[in-house]
Amino acid sequence: MIQVNLDVMLAKRKMSSGELAKRVGMTNANISVLKTGKAKAVRFSTLNEICKVLECQPGDLLAYIEE
Repeated sequence: MIQVNLDVMLAKRKMSSGELAKRVGMTNANISVLKTGKAKAVRFSTLNEICKVLECQPGDLLAYIEE
């Protein structure tokens, strides 16, 4: 299972979901879907923008957890 650690990175950067959504060009609802781990997929272009804004690596946002 892939675990999304977006909430952790937002806390580390002291940034709100709303601010991230605005800076990345996404809706708050889509950021929420990512944060809660309910997303079935994420585009590389979206991941790229999130990493650019949060100044992090994809591995900081995603982790593989054995079920």
